[in-house]
This record gives sequence, structure tokens and C-alpha cells, in this order.
Amino acid sequence: MDIAVIGAGAMGSAIARRLVENGAKVLTYLEGRSPATIERAKAAGMEPIGLDVIAGAGLILSIVPPATAISVAEQVAAAIRQRGSKTVFMDCNAISPQTMTQVAAVFGNDCGVVLDGCIIGGPPKSGQKGPKLYVSGDEANSSAMLSERGLEVRRVDGAIGAASALKMCYAGINKGVTGLGTAMLLAAIRSGADEALKRELQDSQPDLDAKLVQGIPDMYPKAYRWVAEMEEISEFLGKDDPASLIFKGMAGLYRKMADDREGGGVLAEQLDGLNKGI
Repeated sequence: MDIAVIGAGAMGSAIARRLVENGAKVLTYLEGRSPATIERAKAAGMEPIGLDVIAGAGLILSIVPPATAISVAEQVAAAIRQRGSKTVFMDCNAISPQTMTQVAAVFGNDCGVVLDGCIIGGPPKSGQKGPKLYVSGDEANSSAMLSERGLEVRRVDGAIGAASALKMCYAGINKGVTGLGTAMLLAAIRSGADEALKRELQDSQPDLDAKLVQGIPDMYPKAYRWVAEMEEISEFLGKDDPASLIFKGMAGLYRKMADDREGGGVLAEQLDGLNKGI
């Protein structure tokens, strides 16, 4: 049975490569994508085809930036309806349960089965375990074919939304800490307290310091994608939860870092210099 992966970014292409290495035929849709993305997809062993053929795959994985999750679902659902077939569609994006409910509604009852998935961990690397693909709403165990093709799949008890909630909570902690560290280190640089703060972190919070030393540089090329993810976490928490404002602020911070990277990386250079200079 063919597996389709919509999204040939770093994660999508690496997931596809793992599946291909374990005997799967992986289809993808690349219309409008950049030459670099097309090359990355082909290097991973993905087979570019039309959306009409994608609609006939036995399982379709959506691994795209959270801001485009609904539009991708709409494209795929339209192709399935035009083909007159049914399939299994798994949204694997960093979206809130509320957005996941919208995705499921796009498919209705006439397109097949919709599963709620989330990926925790970095893109898979040859010879290493991970990442983990959590899935909820999978009563028929449709995700079993992914386990058989080299992915680490963990089922979450609950219906649509349970896996997305897990992703929101985990990302809120993991990426929230990175964002908090970034904000406070930048504030320390502006106020001249940077070297003292860095030494204090090394002395009293060595584990946190090590996380920031690795996590902040890793964040730079991904910051633009994390903006929408922080907004999804804010929506997940809800307007009545004061913590939702924290993640609206985190979205703004990551937008600032994304803009900085596009503009020459002045802030990134300051943070890197602090980490390397002490």
C-alpha cells in the first residue's frame, strides 16, 4: 500500500526517507515548491506525482507548517472527492485540538478516516531511533503500517484532539523554555548583565545553560515556523487562561528572531558571541 507525505521539509523528507529505507513506496506533491525542496524530496526517495494520484494512496501524512495545515487538508479533501475514493489522512502538524477539529471537519464523512497525529523529536537519522509519532482516534490501527516501516508510533487514548493536545503541552514546555532563555539573554545583553547572567547560569543551572547553548542556535532557522506554533498553543490554552498571553508573546519573540535572521542575524550573533565568549 502506498504512503503519501505532503510536505518535503526537513521533517517530512526525513520521515519519508525512513519509510523508503524500510520498503515503503512514498509519494509526494511538489507543485509550487522550491528547487531545493524538490531536490530534497528526490534525495529522500519520494516520488513526485499529481494530487489526484496522492488522493488514491492508502495513507496520507500531512507534515507542513502549522499555518498551512487547514489549506493542505482542503486541497487533499477536494482531490479525494474528485477521485471518488476514500483513504486515511493523518495530520501530523503542530496544531491545537481546536484546529485539528477544523481539519477533520474539512474531510467530513465522505473522504475516509482522519487521524490526529503529532511528531515529538527531531527528523529521523540513519542508525538512530526517533522521533516519536503519536496518534489518536485510530480505532482501526491504521497507523500500524508506519510501525512496520520503521517509525516509532505511539497510540494515545482518546479521540481526535488528544495527540494534538500532547504536542501543544510538550512544545509549550520545550520551545517555551528556549524562548524564555532567548528573551532574558537578549535583555541581559541590552542591560550589560549578560556576562554575569551567563556565569550564574553555568554555576547554578548547568543543565539549563547546556539546553540554551544548543537550543538557541538550533532555533534560528526554525523560528519562522514556530510563530504559528506558539499561536496554536495560545489558542489551545484559551483566552480565559492568563498563560495564553505568554505564548502570544512567544510568537512575537520568534517572529522577531525570524526577522533578525532574514535581516543579517545581529541578535543571533550577539547570543552566539555570549555563548562562545564565556
